[in-house]
Amino acid sequence: MFRTLGGGEFVTKGTQSGHPHAVTDLCDDGSRLYANALRAGRIARADVEAAPCLMEFALLYPDPDDPNWLCPVAPSVALAQRLHPVEREITERRRFSIQLADAFEPFMAATAQSPTSTHAITVLEGRDRINAALNIATSESQTEVLSVQPGGRRLESNLLKGLERDRPLLERGVRLRTLYQHTARHSPETLAYVDQISSGKVEVRTIDELVERLIICDETVAFIPIREDRQVALELRHPGLVRYLIKVFEFMWVRAVPLQAGTPYETAPDGITDIQHSIAKLLIEGHVDEAIARRLGMNVRTCRAHIAKLATALGSGSRAQLGFLIAQSGILNQDHPTPGGDGPL
Repeated sequence: MFRTLGGGEFVTKGTQSGHPHAVTDLCDDGSRLYANALRAGRIARADVEAAPCLMEFALLYPDPDDPNWLCPVAPSVALAQRLHPVEREITERRRFSIQLADAFEPFMAATAQSPTSTHAITVLEGRDRINAALNIATSESQTEVLSVQPGGRRLESNLLKGLERDRPLLERGVRLRTLYQHTARHSPETLAYVDQISSGKVEVRTIDELVERLIICDETVAFIPIREDRQVALELRHPGLVRYLIKVFEFMWVRAVPLQAGTPYETAPDGITDIQHSIAKLLIEGHVDEAIARRLGMNVRTCRAHIAKLATALGSGSRAQLGFLIAQSGILNQDHPTPGGDGPL
């Protein structure tokens, strides 16, 4: 039985083998037998008695043609089965954190000038005030600045401001790690900005979907927007909140693609690109075209062009039929490589 983020690490409880361990720490017998099963395509049931954890972790299943043999579950499938609940819970917690911020924002504004109010969470209203706080935090950074920048193309003027802010950091040896969406790969302005700062400790990766902007400085302060127009932001200095947001960033970072790795929009063996798989997932979840385009950092016209190509690939004649064919095709259950506005926040 597994417990996800809400209950701690993945653990096994009450294993029959007498050697309980986490799926992330597979025992030596389990590792060896699972590898043998993958190479041979199956393994005798009697051979796995030393590692009952393989059945408990659902890494093996009975051979339908011979009950004396077991077949291995593909590693990509097993990994996807375990990542899905983790990713879903992180998304739900991020959504819940936004809801909490929205719920408490009126009270924070009411107590912002109170001498007894805490400075762990500060409401910043207006772009000038947001920029001023952001400039102070980055200018004081000594080790690392993490940033999440959703959206595709950016105004050159905003990128120039970012360049002026980032150069002193690089000169001090501060490490910069930035996450963009894949659509930023087609922005000449963004690519030129990255090229100008790439001489320092800079790492840039892209991912198909980012929820919202996020900037973290030195593990001490984080900035997040709390309104769609990005005219109000939160400056967070609570250590627990900042650590949590760093974990969210690292979760996305390991799933993102380095900018130097080339385009992630490769066509899979099923004839559907990675971005179209992302669109298919959002279609199944019930999102409209405008919401999908916003989530993936592209304009609505480009999004609809991808939907049309997806419909052609699956042989769909209508939007309703497309959803049915996506579910029936099983493409969302397959293992695919990760495909991971303007203003200060």
